[in-house]
Amino acid sequence: MQQFIPLSEMKSASRDPSTAICYKGIWSDKDYMTWGDFLEGTAVLRKQIESVKSDKWLLHSEDCWFFLLAFAALLQCKKEVMLTANISPAYLAEIKGDTPFITDKVFPQDMGNTFHIPALLSQKSGSSDVLPSINSDEAYFNFYTSGTTGKPKKIQQRLKEFEVDNVNILNEWGNELFYPRKICSTVSQHHIYGFLFSVLLPFTAGIPFRRNIINVPEELEKFSDTEYFIVTVPAYLKRAVELETPLTLQLKSPCILASGGFLFPDVAQKVFEVFGVWPWEMYGSTETSGVAWRRQNEGPMWTPFPNAKLWVNEDSCLVVQSDYIKNETGIFETADLVKMLPNGKFILIGRMDTIVKIEEKRISLPEVENRIMESGFASDACVIALEEGRQFLAAAIVFNAQGKEKFAGLEKNDINKFWREHLLNYFENLVVPKRWRYVNEIPMDSQGKKKRDEITQLFVE
Repeated sequence: MQQFIPLSEMKSASRDPSTAICYKGIWSDKDYMTWGDFLEGTAVLRKQIESVKSDKWLLHSEDCWFFLLAFAALLQCKKEVMLTANISPAYLAEIKGDTPFITDKVFPQDMGNTFHIPALLSQKSGSSDVLPSINSDEAYFNFYTSGTTGKPKKIQQRLKEFEVDNVNILNEWGNELFYPRKICSTVSQHHIYGFLFSVLLPFTAGIPFRRNIINVPEELEKFSDTEYFIVTVPAYLKRAVELETPLTLQLKSPCILASGGFLFPDVAQKVFEVFGVWPWEMYGSTETSGVAWRRQNEGPMWTPFPNAKLWVNEDSCLVVQSDYIKNETGIFETADLVKMLPNGKFILIGRMDTIVKIEEKRISLPEVENRIMESGFASDACVIALEEGRQFLAAAIVFNAQGKEKFAGLEKNDINKFWREHLLNYFENLVVPKRWRYVNEIPMDSQGKKKRDEITQLFVE
């Protein structure tokens, strides 16, 4: 077992030069990058970074190895790092400005002040014997989310809180889940969850991680050569267990961690049937990091991590206090509605931003979605509120195999009637959606969250 060493405390002699840091393909391909490669690579990038007069740098790299080298080199040079998963020209124009951009992508258009990581690494540096220290209290980096307005929203983070989080997670799960396995991921490292579990935590714990994310579920069939820890999101698991051609898996003692969205109980059950293991689910956010965990074979309740103190506010929303939260109070009020249990665990009910009022009645959109799912004829659903003189609900539904068979050949009015009658068993008439769309999939972002604004466009006439 490797010794856990925070990034800010690493020295050039912290690992043996031959220690594998990451791998391509599957572990048994033996295509590794080592600690010696890390020392050499960061030295090369530091040379370029130090030659540019800028306190902030924008970073995007789909290759986790290149990402790690650039991220570490930038912090070693005392630069503030801006991380973005979205690299469309319009989006970059909103956040980049004159900021230097370091990336593994080659852009057809002139981005200006852009540095290509593979090209830089083809050069040779001088000495890599000295690894500059990083002050974790002053090492800042930023994630970008769409925000409530759809515009890029910057959320500043600090390395210190991430390293505290690393310690808490490894103390809780290290020996049981992480150390026996190699890490592979379906989640972009440009988001906090993917960054933490796909790159930073395995690197500092000495656990090899896969350089590239697993894009399609069929790739998982290759991972039978050793034990793997799979970092993923509920939307990916849902696709994996509902493939028309079922996966034929021979995974060795897999472990699955899912976060970033809601995993329906029937999907969790199917994951167990396909993978042979119940997924570990983690609840948290960009502001709070990990707060609690559960496995649905043990029930719907969430167990808080030891470092998180929880209570509810007057709106029944969860309030979190932990070492990770970096404001003066260490307290963050979420928009998640919960029911606290006497044993300190809790059950998620919904979100304040998915609660709407229709004729002064409070309605939880996820509750309506869950009742649609309970019909047994839907694999996904998204309910939104619309307003045309008055407010009402509308629903987009994805049929599962049973639903496709049941509704085959029926007129849309007859299908709508079925759903109205089904939901009237649970809700009064004003809650039942007034418009319906039947789609092949619900649009999701890279973190597996529903894009309700895109669903809204389906109903624009």
